[in-house]
Amino acid sequence: MDTPICDFVENYIEQDCLRLHMPGHKGESFLGIEKFDITEISGADSLYQASGIIKKSEEIASEIFGAHTFYSASGSSLCIRAMLYLAMLLNKNKSGKPYVIAGRNAHKAFLSATALLDFDIEWICGKDSYLSCEICPRKLDEMLLAAKDKPFAVYVTSPDYLGNICDIKSISSVCRKHNVLLIVDNAHGAYLKFLKKSMHPIDLGADMCCDSAHKTLPVLTGGAYLHISENSDMYLVRKAKDAMLLFGSTSPSYLILQSLDKANVYLQSYTKRLEDFLPDIKTLKANLIGRGFELAGTEPLKLTVMPKSYGYTGHEFADELRKHNIECEFCDPDYVVLMFTPEIGAEGIKKTLKAFGEIKKKDAVLKTPPEIKVKEKVMSVRQAYFSLQEECDVKNSIGKILADSMIGCPPAVSVVLCGERVDESDVKCFEYYGINKVKVVKE
Repeated sequence: MDTPICDFVENYIEQDCLRLHMPGHKGESFLGIEKFDITEISGADSLYQASGIIKKSEEIASEIFGAHTFYSASGSSLCIRAMLYLAMLLNKNKSGKPYVIAGRNAHKAFLSATALLDFDIEWICGKDSYLSCEICPRKLDEMLLAAKDKPFAVYVTSPDYLGNICDIKSISSVCRKHNVLLIVDNAHGAYLKFLKKSMHPIDLGADMCCDSAHKTLPVLTGGAYLHISENSDMYLVRKAKDAMLLFGSTSPSYLILQSLDKANVYLQSYTKRLEDFLPDIKTLKANLIGRGFELAGTEPLKLTVMPKSYGYTGHEFADELRKHNIECEFCDPDYVVLMFTPEIGAEGIKKTLKAFGEIKKKDAVLKTPPEIKVKEKVMSVRQAYFSLQEECDVKNSIGKILADSMIGCPPAVSVVLCGERVDESDVKCFEYYGINKVKVVKE
């Protein structure tokens, strides 16, 4: 299979050309990768006006995914903003302020897109965690039937950070019934395409989705895909690059682009790699359940542990794993998330199992998580984001309007939503999840 971007860069290196262009390292070695780091020189193509080697590489990726696939060197965050912008373009002739029906566990990039594009949100709330939100197709159908004005999109996060997967096939069927676009944040699920029976959102009926290739595929951090279904309006395809340019850097990393390019070769045999590796993960999970560990989520390559059943908070359990030289993806008071890929190999599975086996169960009285509620908004997300703001301790935030909860990544999911007035229950949520300071609208 061709790797046009990688081939061009390798040929350029062989020419030993005097690099009187960006970047400033001029190909000299500081980290050891500088010679591969180029810019939009002659023949190198341009990501947002692709007509050469990048276009060819994206066409190869499109064939692999069975969609119109576009590269992002700025992660799924860029793709999320671009997808929402594209969906709004199709909505421009409809009356009323545009809005989206969205799962409450949306990534912070969704909120920033809300602020930039100025649309409203009708939230669907989860029950067990701010990181999870089950989207019931029947209830979604009822919401759309009752809606006076239809939303310009339904937006779901699947898989979520804890490994829960929505019923995308049924949700997409409901959206088609009501002629509403379905957008899926599939950042954690790029590999789902390559299961023996694909679970990728595009194959299950989504109109658009993003994949963070770097999360589950051997791609450098920041490498992602924007996929548009072949059944979608071609206007979305024609405007995709414009949408990404609107939010993306004009200097995308060619290191990341080469990584995405090279991944196309790897993905040719990825289904077989997954078939060989997934039984090991299933065995690991079954073994841990047999030892008394409670697990969450159904995502094949993610192991989400609920360590309170073993007497630990998530942070305490993550510290126990670090004693065995294992670093988790994410932890909070309730969960520890471990992400596996075939690159971990059998030895990685053995090391994980050994570490769990050496962690001793203990008796402890642990706090239960507070209930997450979405309250009536005081102002829009855009108004809150663009207001004059001040930082304050959470204990002093009661009665104030939240402008930014200051939660980091991971998980980049807000505990309380921008534009809502903070009350005592919100302060309990902040304190439970270790958030000590927030940004509020300055009075």
